[in-house]
Amino acid sequence: MEKLSFEGRILFLSQDPETVTRQLEGADIDVADAQPLREDISTDEITPIPVLVHYDRELGRYAHVGFETGGKQPIGTDSILDGKFSVIVGGKRYGKGSSREHSPQAELYSGVKLIIAESFERLYRQNCDNLGLFTSTDFGLIDRIRAGEDIPIEDLVGDREPLAAKILRAGGLLGFGKAIAKGLRPAVTDPDAMDGPKTLAEKIVARHAVVADELDWDLKPGTAGFVQPDWRYFHDIFSAQCAHALHEFYGPDLDLHKPDSIISFEDHYSYAHRPEVNIKYDRMPDIRRMAAGHRAFWQKYGLKDHGYLEDEEGSEGISHAVMTESYALPGQLLAGTDSHTPHNGALGCLSYGVGSTDMANSLMTGLNRISMPESVRVELKGHIPAGVMAKDIVLTVLADEFTKSGGGIGKVYEFGGPAAAQLPVDERTTLTNMTAEMGGLTGIFAPDEQTVRFLKERRDVDFTLEPWMKSDAGAAYVHTIEIDCSSLTPMLAAPGDPGNGVRLPDLGDSVQVHIAYGGSCTAGKRADFDGYHEVLRWAADRGLKAADGVKLYLQFGTIAVRDYCREQGYIDAFEKVGAEILQPACGACAGCGPGLSLDTETVTVSAINRNFPGRSGPGKVWLASPVTVAASAIAGEIVSFEELQARHA
Repeated sequence: MEKLSFEGRILFLSQDPETVTRQLEGADIDVADAQPLREDISTDEITPIPVLVHYDRELGRYAHVGFETGGKQPIGTDSILDGKFSVIVGGKRYGKGSSREHSPQAELYSGVKLIIAESFERLYRQNCDNLGLFTSTDFGLIDRIRAGEDIPIEDLVGDREPLAAKILRAGGLLGFGKAIAKGLRPAVTDPDAMDGPKTLAEKIVARHAVVADELDWDLKPGTAGFVQPDWRYFHDIFSAQCAHALHEFYGPDLDLHKPDSIISFEDHYSYAHRPEVNIKYDRMPDIRRMAAGHRAFWQKYGLKDHGYLEDEEGSEGISHAVMTESYALPGQLLAGTDSHTPHNGALGCLSYGVGSTDMANSLMTGLNRISMPESVRVELKGHIPAGVMAKDIVLTVLADEFTKSGGGIGKVYEFGGPAAAQLPVDERTTLTNMTAEMGGLTGIFAPDEQTVRFLKERRDVDFTLEPWMKSDAGAAYVHTIEIDCSSLTPMLAAPGDPGNGVRLPDLGDSVQVHIAYGGSCTAGKRADFDGYHEVLRWAADRGLKAADGVKLYLQFGTIAVRDYCREQGYIDAFEKVGAEILQPACGACAGCGPGLSLDTETVTVSAINRNFPGRSGPGKVWLASPVTVAASAIAGEIVSFEELQARHA
């Protein structure tokens, strides 16, 4: 039986920064000495945005350099590599946040062979599997490793679902995918004849699932297999990494599978030359190297690319928003290299994030790994009050105890109910987009007349809904979250985690702000700019501007949104209140543009999707809706639009 040996040390990621520092200085401790362990360790901490310019073994130098606990960041460049650690131990929900495969790859390249944690986020763990990095929730392994025991591979994969175990035994996904790519056939010959009531997500997976002689799949919830997506897309942070992996495995010339269904985006770094992005050191040489790798890849293989604007800063648009505006259709299946790929689920398709190895395998084989998901029903009841946006609803879902405790990890969040029908597609994307922060596989709305209207108005597509494009009566849900939207108020998420929900009326002490940022894939759409404009037009008409000491940034999600704002006459109000208007890009949300904080004392109110430590700079980030962000910019402190109006009645 094949075994794994551990010559290195064990690093316990404790909540106490001094305990972490002692280990880095050479002390070996027991798990009891490390308690309590840090929970919710995000991929933003394992490999912060500045690290993502690396896509090869250089990543090993930077594992966990953003790890924060007790207000300190004890892990520096080369710390884990020089400490010769082969095992890392953490608490619950290890690897939450971004889909970046750089995180497990950095751990692997630093010499780590095994991550032990109380629980893992779905996408992080799947990325580990694809790379051949072992993960376990068995804390009993610690004493065995300390005793010098070689651990049988079966002890590390025995409790995993069969596909993950097979991939790990094969050393990773690329080898396994190549071996099973021939002789594929549909898993279901007649999806409409499947036994029992099904959710919409189950139906879409079944229509895209394939099997082979070496790999059966009965499509039962929790089981895993492969699907053939209608669309695959990647952006500039992942493309060079995919190319590096593929060329190492397959050689210099690749025969990509159905290249017409592959879309490339350069959306992250178009503002990276700005001084605030390079305040600590000049990131541009590494960014240019990564960008050159991205462009070389899509150009060599003739892929459709949405890149930088030619005559000004910015790009054509953020990948997810462009996919919804231009490509995705109800009932389709999409895979993208970003945790916010679920954005497209607002159209009634199943759209989910994958890592670079999963995408690399898909580029060659047309196959993406997926587990048949269970679904969580989010029933939105009542009528949505004036001043409440989809962002307020999603922050309410994130604050729900089921979500906060990790109950939704790997699940589909299916949104429905009377209030859901009131939401236009733009607002629906806010909810599906942020299922990434819930730990979900994806989010989805059943397509309806709102969907048909969106496709006609935005894309001139006459789409006919098909009877199967909804969940069946009696379909199984693992949990139901009921929200009375009529009772909602503007919501916030306090710094540190999107699940730190606070009703704005319950905020208490005044929170002064220095930066107000409106943009990102979550909050750079037409409906979001309608919200910014509603507040800022009101303010401009009264001679109000962004408060002294507050910098207001508004960044379009796509050029189509920019053009819409110009046509609607929104720019006048934005300029009159003193906003800096930015062309489409991921921007400050990804640490790549104006709107970043530069010190720990800076407070930002932002419409982006996550506020993990280090996200958008070292300062504190409060999440809020577009309307609240705009009102707070004018007030100089976090307030609702209603409160702002009352102050200037």
